Amino acid sequence: MPLHVPPAPAPALRSVLTALGSPTAVREARIPALHAAQAPATPELPLPVHVLDRITPAGISATRLAGWRFLVRSGDHAVAAAETRLTPDGWAFSHFFEGPYVASTERALRQAETLPQPYQPRLLSMPSLYMLTLWLHGDLSDDGAAGHPAATDLLIPLTPAPPGVPAHVPHRVADLLPVLAHRVTPVRLLGSPA
Repeated sequence: MPLHVPPAPAPALRSVLTALGSPTAVREARIPALHAAQAPATPELPLPVHVLDRITPAGISATRLAGWRFLVRSGDHAVAAAETRLTPDGWAFSHFFEGPYVASTERALRQAETLPQPYQPRLLSMPSLYMLTLWLHGDLSDDGAAGHPAATDLLIPLTPAPPGVPAHVPHRVADLLPVLAHRVTPVRLLGSPA
């Protein structure tokens, strides 16, 4: 089923296009794959990046939008990603990066396209677990920049995933978040102060 990618804010896309067109920005990025690209580099698949600051046994806190991430494609695959962030003056280019999350995001998106239900893709970062997931939101009418994971949404952990959490295995939010909440809950030792 095709994914319904939410449109990125136009200023975010413009800032990435400007950075890609700037030899200085590309050179300072120190990303060999971006320098070596034979085909033109184009930003594709804008994904809102949400941050989940707290997971508790009682549930999750609301997410906050941290930026928009674009996969930077050259030829037939993504060679890097470009991140934007919201500033007091509006959306601005933040940085280029490469590494395992780029290929893992591309793989998870291909995986999501094979699912029988349509989804709105987003990224969900969980800093307390050093974890990034592809968040497949079931309500296609929602604004990609707002909201929090619904119990029936899917999360696909990206590589590298924390120990004990299999990467690229889709999990319902209702199934995965309680397991993750247990991992971030401090363990109280007998006889230790509260």
